[in-house]
Amino acid sequence: MADLTTTYMGLPLRNPLLVGASPLTANVETIQQIEAMGAGAIVTPSLFEEQIQLERFEFDETLHREEARSAEMITVAPQVQHGGPKEHLFWVKKAKEAIGIPVIASLNAMTKATWLEYAKRLEDTGVDGLECNLFASPHNGQQPAESVESEQLELIHDLTQAVRIPLSVKLSYFYTNPLNVVHRMDEAGAAAFVLFNRLFDPEIDIEQEHSALAFTLSHEADHRLPLRYAGLLAGGLQADICSSTGIFSGTDIIRMILAGATTVQTVSSLMRHGLEHIPVMLQQLTEWMASHGYDSLSAFRGKLSHRNTRDPWVYTRAQYIKLLMDPEGFMAQSSERID
Repeated sequence: MADLTTTYMGLPLRNPLLVGASPLTANVETIQQIEAMGAGAIVTPSLFEEQIQLERFEFDETLHREEARSAEMITVAPQVQHGGPKEHLFWVKKAKEAIGIPVIASLNAMTKATWLEYAKRLEDTGVDGLECNLFASPHNGQQPAESVESEQLELIHDLTQAVRIPLSVKLSYFYTNPLNVVHRMDEAGAAAFVLFNRLFDPEIDIEQEHSALAFTLSHEADHRLPLRYAGLLAGGLQADICSSTGIFSGTDIIRMILAGATTVQTVSSLMRHGLEHIPVMLQQLTEWMASHGYDSLSAFRGKLSHRNTRDPWVYTRAQYIKLLMDPEGFMAQSSERID
């Protein structure tokens, strides 16, 4: 029987399949089902500072809306305040108590003071780790890239000093050189990197002529970007690599581990196929390992990473070079895949 156990951020896992932050990890019933289906760990939905601020603003506005009508109205409204992150912290604590597999909290804040405060309060819930959701999406053309990276590096260093639980960093791909950023964050003390954050991009309704909310799941081919960076980073970090986005099958888990990832995160596959897809993915992984003679994940982890592959172009300019060297063969191979 293949051994699927692994270690992620120093946490022992029964297998490398994590269920990422999503509505699926937002209530007790579903997280208990996730555990029963065999997942290795869960990541709770993010605690967003922006959401807390917006809720507090709306709360205060509603509470004091009638005060301007007369002087007496000032004393009518109860003297209460918004609870801040307490509701979210209560849920995270409840989730930790409800299941036996590791629970990793997710945090996305705006100011360093809030990052540090919320990180400590999440640690106090008893969670096993903290996922730092940086969500770095460029929108200010006047801000130098160096300042963005410096702020984030300082933040990661300060967070690792502020909490005792291991810290992972969930990155976007909006960096001039993501490899350099990851290496410097590795030196700053990050225990793992989640590659990559699936951002919510804007959309426009052309009939109503206004912006629209676009919620889209990832697709199978989306695994190729995290695959590339897992392969390039494998073997050069103290931290673990967790591949996220486009993980839909046991085959995708196999690909990522061959490239050098320690674990994977999935959400879209379960949104599409249900939680029953978890054991299907794990069975596919187990059967492949048995058919290839592997009794553990470490036996093939990183076997096809950039450091170990015989093809020097595979993680860099693979398709471009192949097209230049053999255009007819490249087109023939592409046509076969389309058919």
